[in-house]
Amino acid sequence: MTPDSFYDGGRYNDTQKALKRISSLIEDGADIIDIGGESTRPGSLGVSAQEELDRVIPIIEATSAEFDIVISVDTTKATVAEEALERGASIVNDISGLSFEPQVAQKVSKNKGAIILTHTSSRPVDMQKKTYYSSLISDITNSLLSSTQMAIESGIPEDNIIIDPGIGFGKTTGQNLEIIRKLEEFCKLGFPVCIGTSRKSFIGEILNTYSAEQRLIGSVCSVIISMLKGISIVRVHDVLETSQAIRTVRNIYG
Repeated sequence: MTPDSFYDGGRYNDTQKALKRISSLIEDGADIIDIGGESTRPGSLGVSAQEELDRVIPIIEATSAEFDIVISVDTTKATVAEEALERGASIVNDISGLSFEPQVAQKVSKNKGAIILTHTSSRPVDMQKKTYYSSLISDITNSLLSSTQMAIESGIPEDNIIIDPGIGFGKTTGQNLEIIRKLEEFCKLGFPVCIGTSRKSFIGEILNTYSAEQRLIGSVCSVIISMLKGISIVRVHDVLETSQAIRTVRNIYG
């Protein structure tokens, strides 16, 4: 629900367009609908809590009323998380891993929701300037474990916690590829792992294209490899194509 997301910004930012899109995504095989009102693309400045509420709450309410589907709200703000959970969302997708507003955890606990904790090096405005790690996988792992501990101490059950190593959030192309190669390390931490590679710039670099429109095949390949390495949830733009690919691989592997 943002005008400035890197791929689909502005395409669905009124209620009727959004509901039509959501209906299509569910038909294509989506299990969770992720609704966000603040772009987290590299360089983005963010918006106020009120602006974010105005963008997402009407859609969450309408989606909850019209569809029997799990709703995730993509936010780092406690006020937005609380309102969204009260209006029909059941998951908070916090790209900061509770580092921007730790109070998000209390809102999730209070409303008996689930949380996705993502690793990021900094806020979107400057995260791509902060890509130094002493040991990439260990640094991300330690950060995620710190985030999960904060969530547990706030009363969120371990079964309601999902982790995400944060592809593209303060990582270079080489670092993103290393994370995907070593996804098993994150799966060993004992929490379901979510990953979002869909149409991101590192795929564009691999394929030598600046156009996000030309990154579908690379995105699907990254999803399949991630799935085979043990991840549980994938965030994608292209649900139908991804679902078909996953179904094919599952049948081949039995």
